[in-house]
Amino acid sequence: MKIVVIGGSGLIGSKLVDDLRAQGHEVVPASPKTGVNTLTGEGVADALTGADVVVDVSNSPSFEDKAVLEFFETSTRTLLAAASDAGVGHYVVLSIVGSDRIPDSGYMRAKVAQEKLVAASGTPYSIVHATQFFEFLQGIVDAATDGDTVHLAPVFIQPMAADDVAAAVAQVVVGAPTNAVVEIAGPEQFRLDDLGRDLLTAQQDHRSVVADPDARYFGAKLGERSLVPADGARLAGTRLDDWRARATSRR
Repeated sequence: MKIVVIGGSGLIGSKLVDDLRAQGHEVVPASPKTGVNTLTGEGVADALTGADVVVDVSNSPSFEDKAVLEFFETSTRTLLAAASDAGVGHYVVLSIVGSDRIPDSGYMRAKVAQEKLVAASGTPYSIVHATQFFEFLQGIVDAATDGDTVHLAPVFIQPMAADDVAAAVAQVVVGAPTNAVVEIAGPEQFRLDDLGRDLLTAQQDHRSVVADPDARYFGAKLGERSLVPADGARLAGTRLDDWRARATSRR
């Protein structure tokens, strides 16, 4: 099976390429680094020639509201047109659990726009909603910091390891199109503020965490379950403590 991975040099993309190649598939990592630009269209048609599956795990270089919307809409339209011309039989896109539940986030609105384009395209598809990655927890805490205080909403979060995200996406890629959303998540739920305290304690970081119901998540207001999946999500096996131990051993 020939599989084209858009964003194949990124955190998830590079892992996904390795996973699929290990299964014996012909995998083409596509990104501006390899001469494939989904905004201008450069190299897209050539990359998709003969492809059975296209997987989009790319991300916008800017998170500014207008820029991120333009990125996902332009890129997705370019890819869908090329996929249709190439006769691609399965279009897979990685998105985010809660994308449709956080409307005041420009980034989430852009992901919803991307998903709508894919669902309306006529190409058989699967949309994978993943929860936040363990690798991004530090960024969440840092973004919520004001001086020595971290303001985090006491809402539920169910993060997962990037390795598990790639493995779950790979399972969807080699399966039949679902023409629906598949949710994936970590095995444990936490309160976001508790998780922030735990992270800082483990790092001997002296910042203090305040449970603030009005705290913003990258500018967005969260509901108690905005960041966790519905019942029936596919749960990964890596627990937070196991991921930490593995990350420490790699240093």
